[in-house]
Parts: sequence; C-alpha cells; structure tokens
Amino acid sequence: MENKEIKTVGIAGAGTMGAGIAMVCAQANFKVVLFDINPIVLESAQKSNLTILNKMLETSRIDQNVYNSCLENIIYSSKISELKADLIIEAIIEKADIKISLFQQLIDLNGEETIYATNTSSIPITQIAAGLSLPQNVVGIHFFNPAHIMKLVEVIKGAKTDQNVVNQSVNFVQAIKKQAVIAADAPGFIVNRIARLYYVESLKALEENVSDFQTIDGIMESSGFKMGPFKLMDLIGVDTNYSVTESQFRLFNYEARFRPSRIQKQKVEAGLHGRKTKGGFYNYE
Repeated sequence: MENKEIKTVGIAGAGTMGAGIAMVCAQANFKVVLFDINPIVLESAQKSNLTILNKMLETSRIDQNVYNSCLENIIYSSKISELKADLIIEAIIEKADIKISLFQQLIDLNGEETIYATNTSSIPITQIAAGLSLPQNVVGIHFFNPAHIMKLVEVIKGAKTDQNVVNQSVNFVQAIKKQAVIAADAPGFIVNRIARLYYVESLKALEENVSDFQTIDGIMESSGFKMGPFKLMDLIGVDTNYSVTESQFRLFNYEARFRPSRIQKQKVEAGLHGRKTKGGFYNYE
C-alpha cells in the first residue's frame, strides 16, 4: 500500500472507547465519522463528548476555537454507507466473527486505499485479517480507556500487514499527540498481557477472602497505582474486562495464571458491568 495522507477517520462503534477515540481525532483536527447502528448509543456518545469538551473549556485545557472545531469535526451517523474514510478504526464488541463481518462490509465500501484498524484488546490481528480480502491493509491500533486522557497507543502488525500501513498508523498516532509503541501480534499484546495479572490476582485474593475489594483497591492506590483494580474494572467495564480475560486464557492454552474469576463472571451475568450500568463492584447510583 502506498503512503497516503490521512485526512478523514471513521470510527465504528460509539461506545465508551469509540466516542473517546472520535474526540481525540477531532481535537487533532481530523474529520471524523462516528458510526453506530444504535441511535441511542450515538446520542449518548454525543452527550458524553459534549460534557468532556465543556469541562476542558471550563478548565482552560482548550480554547473556544478548539471547542468549536471539535464540534464541527465529528459527524454522528447510524448509516454504514456514510462510514467512508482514509483510516477506519473498529471499536465494537470483542467477537472475532462480528469484527470480520463488519470489516468486509467496510472494505467493499471503501476499497484498497483505506487502512482498516482494530482497537481489539486481545484478538490476534492476524486472525481478523485472515478472514478478509485485504489482509495487508489491516492493523491493530489499540487505545486505552479513557482515550482522551491515556497517552499510550499500541500499534500491532499482523502477519500480512503491509509495513507502510504500520508506518502510517504510527504517524497517525503521533499526529493525535499520543505515544505509539509497536507490539507483536501476541496474546494481550504488551499492556493487557501484563495488566491481566493485576486484575486476576486481585480477584483471586477476593475469592480466597484475603481481603475485601475496597481494601485491596486502597492498598494498591497507596502503593502508587492511580486506580485500584476493582475501580479500574468498573471504569473499563466488568464485562469487557472479563471478555478479554477469557480470550487471553484461551490464547495462552488455559494457563492457570490467566483463569477468569467466578466473581467477575457472576457480576457479568447479573448485568453489573460497572459505571456504565451504575453498578459493578461499586454502586454509582
């Protein structure tokens, strides 16, 4: 794939991550189309981004001109036909078959001049790309939550990813004022492989009645972590965190150190997914 200046960015999925990524791109003056099939999710994303912008304006982190341009730079759409861009970033559910189906629709719509990036936390890039007609155009661009604050972004090359696609992805990450790090297409990449044990061991301590979750959070925060594991799971989404743990458990051939927690599974089954459902390990009513 030849080098091409990225001017427009499409985001598929207007949940917490998709909305945040759209905001970051708009701040860097990219034209953004934020797509979701659910109009209610789109409306929620628009309200969330407006709240973030208002807070940034009030605290003088941006000026009125940047505020206005951010509002103008994002189009919210529930029509996949409008998802046309130089770079498309997928931020939907962590299910490989659903991601592959979406990407093929986008490839048919956009063609070979577009870069197709997945924000997956755990699914191998090569596995997603293998089911598509343009595997060389597929790359991982993995943001962290909350996207408008967290600086690190992992760029992951699949087995067939064109090197120019990787280079352009790194340049894009730098253009939105983030820190790009190249990661191998290995289970969990870098951050989630290491961070998984932060969650799993904390949950194991809770399962074994070593301590309650509030105390574990307090100890980790007093040790220098900005957020304890249970507060962080609530922020990310208990369901999302559990899904990534399940995926990594399988990809590491069911190594015991990555075993998902029964407590976390119970939270997911009860619909206690964290902040987004007003309740997870903590109550947010």
